[in-house]
Amino acid sequence: MAILNERIGEVTEAIARRSRDARSRYLDRIASAASAAPQRRRLGCANQAHGFAACAASDKDALRQGGTPNLGIVTAYNDMLSAHKPYEHYPELIRSEARAIGATAQVAGGVPAMCDGITQGEAGMELSLFSRDVIALSVAVALSHQTFDAVALLGVCDKIVPGLVIGALSFGHLPAIFIPSGPMPSGIPNAEKNRVRQLFAEGKVDRAALLEVEARSYHAPGTCTFYGTANTNQMLLEFMGLQMPGASFVNPDTLLRDALTRAAVRQVIGLSALGSQFLPVGRMIDERSFVNAMVGLAATGGSTNAVIHLVVMAAAAGLTLDLRDFERVAEVAPLLARVYPNGPADVNQFHAAGGTIFVIRELLDAGLLHADAATAFAGTLASYRQEPILSNAGAVVWREGPSTSADDAILRGVERPFSPTGGLRILEGDVGRAVIKTSAVAPERHVIEAPALVFHSQEELQAAFKAGKLERDFIAVIRFQGPRAIGMPELHKLMPPLGVLQDRGFKVALVTDGRMSGASGKVPAAIHLTPEALDGGPIAKIRDGDFMRLDAVAGTLTVRVPADEWAARPLASEDLSASHVGIGRELFSQLRASAGPADRGASIFRGLNA
Repeated sequence: MAILNERIGEVTEAIARRSRDARSRYLDRIASAASAAPQRRRLGCANQAHGFAACAASDKDALRQGGTPNLGIVTAYNDMLSAHKPYEHYPELIRSEARAIGATAQVAGGVPAMCDGITQGEAGMELSLFSRDVIALSVAVALSHQTFDAVALLGVCDKIVPGLVIGALSFGHLPAIFIPSGPMPSGIPNAEKNRVRQLFAEGKVDRAALLEVEARSYHAPGTCTFYGTANTNQMLLEFMGLQMPGASFVNPDTLLRDALTRAAVRQVIGLSALGSQFLPVGRMIDERSFVNAMVGLAATGGSTNAVIHLVVMAAAAGLTLDLRDFERVAEVAPLLARVYPNGPADVNQFHAAGGTIFVIRELLDAGLLHADAATAFAGTLASYRQEPILSNAGAVVWREGPSTSADDAILRGVERPFSPTGGLRILEGDVGRAVIKTSAVAPERHVIEAPALVFHSQEELQAAFKAGKLERDFIAVIRFQGPRAIGMPELHKLMPPLGVLQDRGFKVALVTDGRMSGASGKVPAAIHLTPEALDGGPIAKIRDGDFMRLDAVAGTLTVRVPADEWAARPLASEDLSASHVGIGRELFSQLRASAGPADRGASIFRGLNA
């Protein structure tokens, strides 16, 4: 086994040290909730009868006797979201497999699952981030019946996986495993889709042409094939041991996909207190799991949304992550993958080249991962060198994963990475603290100096672009987009016009207290800025014409305004009432009021690791 990299060890120890008291309290709490006997045995007879009233006769008998494991299924199924459509038939497959090994399974509950691809640039996007916390609450409702011995989590996309993880860790005395649906088959190349989007932004193609390209890209059940937040989630789950090895990017409705689902059912039931090796998820997931996730994020050039989510996921397990942890890990984790938007390939091509199994193998051999981190499969992350294949009988068998990349334009080993670092930096300065992802940004654009142009919405910038007012060097400042202001939406409409201007030779960059899509990349963007404008953040002081410097090399974000003038300058304000009503937004007023800052996960769960 390779010696653990010194930096990775230091970051892990720092997390453990700052989290010691909260983690101890968390472990005590889940230990007190754990039981060698099913919790349902403690319920009253009427309670138990309600719990199995609708079951099949054989399941009802097993639940009545109470001595066999009962698997709770929490599902994000709906048939509008391509990634979640495949889950329609999973419950019956899971129940069948559970019965085959003498157990039972029930759908404990469903969670909402919204699609950022549908709500991008629309009012519904202002609910997107908070849907994560609503999902966590929904998991709590589903599992509150206390009739389950283990949990199978069916969810894939942006806020759904983090919400499911937070909810599962709240019930950390139960074993848990994620069962993915996989990516849709490849459509048109992502680079072609992006090219037509920019042409549309320039008015060179019409809406019909754009819709045709989009429909050919998003065309079947499964996740979108670019490496945005949904597929970053899938990678993270493997690195954290919450998913079967190699399971993330197997296409839906295939024999291997179904066989992996059956194998996951057997695995998690075996981890229950009634199985062969009790391993509750709250004990399995620790600081090593989260550092492994950070390494995976950096090494694959994953979505910056994961930074926000991992912070609050860790808090649910009594662990405190700091943004500097991500940066320190990224400084030693080499970039091994080029997947769109960080390159032309999609996740199907990434998977065919070796995928997560190859990346994990390379990082393990380089001492950049905790090989001894516990997982839901075969003990530790060291076993995630194996990849799944089908046996002649149609079951999953495991073999050693690939030792070389099948395409080094997509995937490389640590000896010849695309970049020696993972390309995730923290920027700090007199306007606050922000995150920047540089893995898809050309090196000559890592430092941008230009006058500020201030906008209070992405629509304002779009209007200025269409009016020809942005043909110059500038740093776009989009403020009042934070979690407390309007829910911290992804500012999807910004990338096409900013990309066009950059391609025309202008120096452009973005500074915002909002978020960017996991599919954004080539324009330098300082995002998740804290404090946000609504909380009196210095971003509210910036004026048009202020000379700004975004320096991803030095890790700074500054405004060149004399100190006395800057100190005396009043904060701008904005009437946000129009963003607080309609499309259900009025129902989320308490969530906006309760939201914490972006660098703490922008969550309503402020006291998770207190």
